[in-house]
Amino acid sequence: MPYVSELTGRPVVDSDGITVGVLVDFIARIWGEVPHPSLEAIVIERKKVRQMVPFSSVVLLMTAAIPLNCRQADMPEYTPSQEDIFLIRDVLDKQIIDVDGARVVRVNDLELIKVNGNVFVSNVDIGGMGILRRAGLSKLANRVTSGLHMKSPQNSISWDFVELLQRDQFMRLKVPGSKITELHPADLAEIISDLNRLESSQLLDTMDVKHIADALEEVEPDFQASLVKNMTDEKVADVLEEMSPDEAADLLAELPKERSEDLLELMEDDEAEDVRKLLSFPDDSAGGIMTTEYAAVLPNLTAEQAMASLRETSSEAETIFYVYVVDETGHLEGVFSLSDLVFAQPQTPVTQFMHKRVIKVNLLDKQDEIGQTIAKYDLLAVPVVDDQNILHGMVTADDALDKIIPTAWKKRLPRFYY
Repeated sequence: MPYVSELTGRPVVDSDGITVGVLVDFIARIWGEVPHPSLEAIVIERKKVRQMVPFSSVVLLMTAAIPLNCRQADMPEYTPSQEDIFLIRDVLDKQIIDVDGARVVRVNDLELIKVNGNVFVSNVDIGGMGILRRAGLSKLANRVTSGLHMKSPQNSISWDFVELLQRDQFMRLKVPGSKITELHPADLAEIISDLNRLESSQLLDTMDVKHIADALEEVEPDFQASLVKNMTDEKVADVLEEMSPDEAADLLAELPKERSEDLLELMEDDEAEDVRKLLSFPDDSAGGIMTTEYAAVLPNLTAEQAMASLRETSSEAETIFYVYVVDETGHLEGVFSLSDLVFAQPQTPVTQFMHKRVIKVNLLDKQDEIGQTIAKYDLLAVPVVDDQNILHGMVTADDALDKIIPTAWKKRLPRFYY
């Protein structure tokens, strides 16, 4: 089937063979569960006046002059709706999100296909051939690649994997569906990073606070601050509550002090208290980069009781690969891994399989020192205590290594605690 670029500009004739204008656009719409939009109308232009005609009036598409089944005086008028997509105006040359490849791409052309008498948009051309086709050079390119025994540079994605990203100020924003929120937060963050700030903000506006928080945690704090700049304080506070305390503190540190205080006032008391605590420490100290979400149990429990306790109390913990053993006053007494707990007999006391010699850091230890400790002992996280050995939080490997290795490499570390 043809591409949109091959059809636009062709003359349109009525049933008497009289030219009524040239084809300048297609109108399509998605119906029900069918993921591909079907053609509903064509847009004809004559002497700078445009008219929309139902696609049911079109006899054939792949002809030098596109014929209609009615006379010019009897041409029906098509009235567009909010669900309609103007393929040339709304899609061609626009940025879209390829949710299968998790990337932002530009639409160079659109391929059509006929199924059971209906014409649908089948594929989106994002490659160089789409540009050449529109410039009228596709035949030349095909001859060159054929002569050199090369494959034509085709690069298309199915419309199934497309989400329209934005349209201009006169057009409705198509809200991305569930496919966007199914992306891994790292992929979503990469997409957001590929957009300008206006486009990023528009995309975030369509997402719920949980997915916004997940995506923001994958980008740097200064970029986070730019993305939430125009969000309402109420929404930003909700997002901060969904973020881990250390990530929320990093974001607030990038915002103007007055707004940070306002946001803390809007947050739930418990979450705000954790973040305030982190903000009270130097940025490059254990207290400043730790998270207050960790898994801990009392020393008088059995393995079975510890498992039950973790189910009730540690659902928000950033990692439960390590479980810390603390007494009633919060003093750190030991640590064990999740595998230690799983393989222990149900009635075995925690004190019998916990490790009493705990590698730990102090609240005021420097980030460089913490990174060296984690690297030396091959840890996923390290507990943070004060001078009285009271547990305050833990520092994860990626946060500790932030200054030791570049951010791009840090993001490649396995997210064991994701």
